[in-house]
Amino acid sequence: MLKTLFGGLSRAGSAARLSVLIFHRVLPVVDPLFPDEIDSSRFDLICGWLKSWFNVLPLDVAVAHLKAGTLPARAACITFDDGYADNFHIALPILQRHGLTATFFISTGFLDGGRMWNDTIIETVRTLAGATLDGVSAGLGRYRLDSITQSQQVIGEIISKVKYLEIAERIKITETLAHAAPAALPQNLMMTSAEVKSLFQAGMQIGAHTVSHPILARLSDEEAKREIQNSKVFLEELLGERVGLFAYPNGKPGEDYSPQTVDVVRQLDFDAAVSTAWGVTSTGNDLFQIRRFTPWDRSKGKFGLRLLANLHAS
Repeated sequence: MLKTLFGGLSRAGSAARLSVLIFHRVLPVVDPLFPDEIDSSRFDLICGWLKSWFNVLPLDVAVAHLKAGTLPARAACITFDDGYADNFHIALPILQRHGLTATFFISTGFLDGGRMWNDTIIETVRTLAGATLDGVSAGLGRYRLDSITQSQQVIGEIISKVKYLEIAERIKITETLAHAAPAALPQNLMMTSAEVKSLFQAGMQIGAHTVSHPILARLSDEEAKREIQNSKVFLEELLGERVGLFAYPNGKPGEDYSPQTVDVVRQLDFDAAVSTAWGVTSTGNDLFQIRRFTPWDRSKGKFGLRLLANLHAS
């Protein structure tokens, strides 16, 4: 039933619509701090649903079809942002079991033992469960962490305060917070360079996602170019292959990246780029602002209906 409905809204050829799903992590088990984050069991189910409903394509193949007006009916792609180690250790085997390909957009500056700034906040709060986080020295406040709900609220509040600061200030604040943690924070959350290469050798696609995951709209054109180009060059040297796909960090048009940023990406020998704006992409749309969407519903029916609604609304 749903497969037929998807086909009706996403026909083949010039009238086709490409659904691109976005993920970040696939956890081994449910995380109490982030119960809605995808875990291995849910991802396995989602892959099964996608396989039964859609023609799941590599993103570069879908882009080529969009350019030519030859996209097949019910076309979809799977993408991951950032470069978390669980993408390799957990997501990859599940994708392989279902015979699916995904594109992994890598922030290269966090590979090989690095840690993203938001994870520094999350893991600091996690180590202080039941205690108090003293963020005064970081220019923040004091936060009670007596419950999971409080911890979730504190994480959200601090991330919202720090997210749009300059990179150096963001790092300074988060590293100051890390000193409040009673134990060392994990250094293995992101992939190693060798794991990225193994992903590629396993048939997955690799795309660039800047070096330090900045808000590109807050940078000068030259700074944005350096962030984007350096990540591309690093990955091309690592893989021995051209990298033609890019994902804007955070990805909201007009807020996280600007029209000038899009121009920079076009000039750097990419074929296409993805945002986090909801919707689907059709022939004739801007391939340097491909839309993405992922339902978070746990049941097959609701997950499918929300994907259907996204197709219909677009």
